[in-house]
Amino acid sequence: MLLSLAAAGTLSEKEEKMLALANMGYSLEDASIAMDRCGPEASVAVLTDCICAAQMAREEDCHLPEDNLKPNYLCIGTSRPKKRKVFEMKKNIIEESIRLPNPMIGYGTPTLQPERIHRSLPVEARGPPYFYYENVALTPKGVWDTISRFLFDIEPEFVDSKYFCAAARKRGYIHNLPIEHRFPLIPLPPLTVQQAFPLSRRWWPEWDTRDKLNCIQTAIASAKLTERIRSALERYEGGVPPEAVQRYVLEQCRKWNLVWVGRDKLAPLEPDEVEMLLGFPRNHTRGGGISRTDRYKSLGNSFQVDTVAFHLSVLRDMYPDGINVLSLFSGIGGAEVALHRLGIKLKNVVSIEKSKVNRDIVRSWWEQTNQTGSLIDFDDVQKFDGKLVEQLVDGIGSFDLVVGGSPCNNLAGSNRVSRDGLEGKESSLFYDYFRILDLVRCAMRNRQ
Repeated sequence: MLLSLAAAGTLSEKEEKMLALANMGYSLEDASIAMDRCGPEASVAVLTDCICAAQMAREEDCHLPEDNLKPNYLCIGTSRPKKRKVFEMKKNIIEESIRLPNPMIGYGTPTLQPERIHRSLPVEARGPPYFYYENVALTPKGVWDTISRFLFDIEPEFVDSKYFCAAARKRGYIHNLPIEHRFPLIPLPPLTVQQAFPLSRRWWPEWDTRDKLNCIQTAIASAKLTERIRSALERYEGGVPPEAVQRYVLEQCRKWNLVWVGRDKLAPLEPDEVEMLLGFPRNHTRGGGISRTDRYKSLGNSFQVDTVAFHLSVLRDMYPDGINVLSLFSGIGGAEVALHRLGIKLKNVVSIEKSKVNRDIVRSWWEQTNQTGSLIDFDDVQKFDGKLVEQLVDGIGSFDLVVGGSPCNNLAGSNRVSRDGLEGKESSLFYDYFRILDLVRCAMRNRQ
């Protein structure tokens, strides 16, 4: 619809930019504010950066108020057809978000349990093999409906990892695992920023009320930004800065997950601090010539281990002798680490991961933890066909768990310029997940 309106030449340049931003998933209010701040000549890329900073400054809430359904007439113009089209577009964009639960605890967390849990799976979806698929919770309209339809119409379990660690990470999981008798990893990780970084308490100002960090991203704040913030705060010689300065600083803190490391001094998280927040062992992504940039990228696209382990914990009593795992583009081995920490022996792990950096990280972890099983990795998902699946099943036996996730670049996050849904270059890997899962199920049926 946007392309047709633009092609027809019925919108001004400002309105075209606003509709383009709305089509990326941003609200019209946010788009309007960004254009006021950045000016009408600003590019869409600049506007998305501005909106992202403002969004991170607000506490994320999955339930949008009813007022958000009202069209923003002041920004769009006076034409009634335009107003109606924009209103319908905005309603469609936020419809996916309204479905998300609040609190986002799925079928329960170690400290929170829903009052009633009812779940029934279709006969054809019951395991083994068990399958487990993760993706970002906040997606373009229709994405989760599509994922669910391909995976036996199973409803997603939406969970925010802020109930498992000190950082938010809103994700959806479609799986056929049992949901009774789950248990968490011990020891429990720190649940607040102050618990995670106790040395920062000395420098943490009262006006920074954060006790949770936002979702871990694949990029960090620049040194220029943190220096700019330090200079702005030093003008007040350790006193309380004006509200406008506080608001600006908190926007940047929330956007980039900055923590206080000195008086008036903020810094981005170090890779080992991100590893801790995500439940990985210290130095999991360090060494082997892996750059800091690659470490941040790999960690930003990974599972949150404590969350995933809580869901997979039901497998420990089911497979006391160990488990065969097929891991599909799940990054730096979050599922494997979770299973290992649960005390579940990894007999055989077959991993498909195109990133050499990620493959090297998993291989290094495998050797460092003295795994006695076999790790077989592949780098090209297109070569993973029915013949290869049958060979693997014949060689190692049936797969007990097929776990996977796809990078969120095309679905959500701060890089919304490439928000192409499941048709995006990376998010389209979901269709390979479904394809390979179907091949595994067929091979296992034939083997029986």
